[in-house]
Amino acid sequence: MRLRAALLAALLLSPLAAAPPAAAQQRPLVWGDTLPATLDPHAVFDVPSQFILLNVYDGLYRYQGNPPQLVPWLAETHTTSADGLTWQFTLREGIRFQDGSPMTAEDVAWSFRRLLAMNRAPAAAFTPVLKAENVTAVDARTVRFVLSQPYAPFLSAMPLVAIVNPRVLQANEKNGDWGAEWLAANAAGSGAYRIDPATYRPRTSLDLERNPAHFRGWSENPKPVDLVRSRPVMETSTRVLALLRGEIDATDSYLPTDQVERVEKNARTRVAKDESMRVFILRMNNRKPPFDNHDARLCFAHAFNYPGFNEIILKGLVVRNAGPNPNNLWGNPEDLAPYAYDLAKAKAHCDRARAAGAPLGREIEVHIQSELEQTVQAAQMFQADLKRVGVTLKIVPDTWAGITGATGRPETTPDMWVHWVSAYFIDPENWIGQMYDSRFHGTWKASSWYSNPQVDALLARARTSLDQAERARLYAEATKLVVADSPDIWVYNTVNLRGLSKRVQGYSFSPVGSGGELRTLSLAD
Repeated sequence: MRLRAALLAALLLSPLAAAPPAAAQQRPLVWGDTLPATLDPHAVFDVPSQFILLNVYDGLYRYQGNPPQLVPWLAETHTTSADGLTWQFTLREGIRFQDGSPMTAEDVAWSFRRLLAMNRAPAAAFTPVLKAENVTAVDARTVRFVLSQPYAPFLSAMPLVAIVNPRVLQANEKNGDWGAEWLAANAAGSGAYRIDPATYRPRTSLDLERNPAHFRGWSENPKPVDLVRSRPVMETSTRVLALLRGEIDATDSYLPTDQVERVEKNARTRVAKDESMRVFILRMNNRKPPFDNHDARLCFAHAFNYPGFNEIILKGLVVRNAGPNPNNLWGNPEDLAPYAYDLAKAKAHCDRARAAGAPLGREIEVHIQSELEQTVQAAQMFQADLKRVGVTLKIVPDTWAGITGATGRPETTPDMWVHWVSAYFIDPENWIGQMYDSRFHGTWKASSWYSNPQVDALLARARTSLDQAERARLYAEATKLVVADSPDIWVYNTVNLRGLSKRVQGYSFSPVGSGGELRTLSLAD
C-alpha cells in the first residue's frame, strides 16, 4: 500500500498533472516500465535504455515489426565497398534536432566519435573494427565509415547508436566528459518525444512530450499521445494492481504468467503476447570456484527443473532453449540437444567435482532482480533442487543496475545471477558473439567470464566473414562448443507479456525495444 501511495503521489505531483485544463484534454499515458539508470543513450546498453533510444533519439537505421526488419531511418540509403570496409550513409533531407537546429553528417560522425571515446555500452559492437578518426563527413548529408577489417554485423548493429546534438552537448561539457554528466538527466536528440528534465528522477519518474516536428511526421497516427508519464512500479503485485485500477496504462514486458489470467479477466485491461528473441539465463561465474570446474557447472545445468519452470510455473508460455541464441535466429545447430533435468546426473557431476576439490560445500550466492518475479521464482525452485544434491544456494535480492555494475571484474561478479539477454540487434553477434568471446570480458553480457580460445577464433572469423552461409556454419560450430562447456544455464526463449489498458491503441511490438516505441500509440479516451 505504501508503494501504491507513492505511485499516486508521483502522478499527482508531476508538473504535467498541474497543467491548466486546456492542456489536459487528453489524460496522459502512464507507462509503468523500468527506467534506465541514466538517460545518456551512449552510456547504457539494456532494455530500459532502449525506451529512451527509440523515443527520444533516432539512429541511421531502426528495427521495425516482428520478425524485426532493419529499415532506413535517418539514412535514406547506404553503400558498401566490395571488400566490406567502407560504408557510406546518406541522410534524409530536412531532419532537425528537437531544438530546431538541422542535423548534418558531421553531427552523425561526432555522435560516433563520442560513443567510441566514451567506450561504454553500445561501443562494444564497434570498437574492435572502428576508430574515431575513420568516421568522417564527406559532405552535409553523407557520412563515411572505414573499418579496420570486415565486420558482417556492422549494419545490423547500426540501430544501437543514437545520433546526438553536439552543439547542445558541447555547451554543457565538463572537464572533457563529452557532456556525459549533463546528458545523464537531459536529452539532445531528434526523436518523436522530448524529455521534460524538470520531472526526471532517476529510475523513478520521467515525463515525455510529443515532438510535432519529428522528421517522420505523424500522418500514420492521426491521434498520437501528446504526454507520456513514465512511472516505474518496482513491486510486481503493486504494478499489476495499478494497471487493474487504471493508475498505469502499461506494465513492463515481464508480466508474470500467474498474473496473465488476472489481467485478461479485468474488463479494462488486456495482455499483449508476442514471440520475442529474449533468452532467459542463469549465469555462472566461471572464474570463481566451484564454477571453474566443468563437472560443477554440469551439476548445476542438470539440477535446474526446466519442465517444471517452463510448463508449470510459466504455464507453457515460453519455448525451451538449448543454447545461448534464441531458437528463431539463424546460426543455431539443427541437432542441438538441451540439458535435461536429471538429479541423478547432477549428483554424479557434483560428486566428481567435489573429488577434484571444487568447493561445493560453501554457500553459493545467486543474485535475483527483486522487481522481476520470474527471477525470484527461478531461484527459489533451483534452491530446492540443489539442496537435494547437497548444494546450498543463497538468494540475494538485487537490482539490474546493482548486478550489472558489479560485473566489470570477476572478483565482484556474483557467483550466479538471473536475467535475460534481449534483442538489441538481430545477429548471432548480439547473443553468442558478445556473451562468450573473451574480448568482451568486463561487460555484463560476458559476465560468466567464460574463455575458450577455439570459440574466440570461431567467433572472430564469423564476425569478419562476408559469406552468410559460412557465418551460419561458424556460429553453429561455436555454439556446439559453448554448450558442451556449459558456462551458463539457458532456460527458454520468451513470449513477451505486457499488461496494457484497453484504452491503449496501436501497440506495435518488435523484439528490439520490447514494444516500447510510443509513436504508434493512441488513446481510446
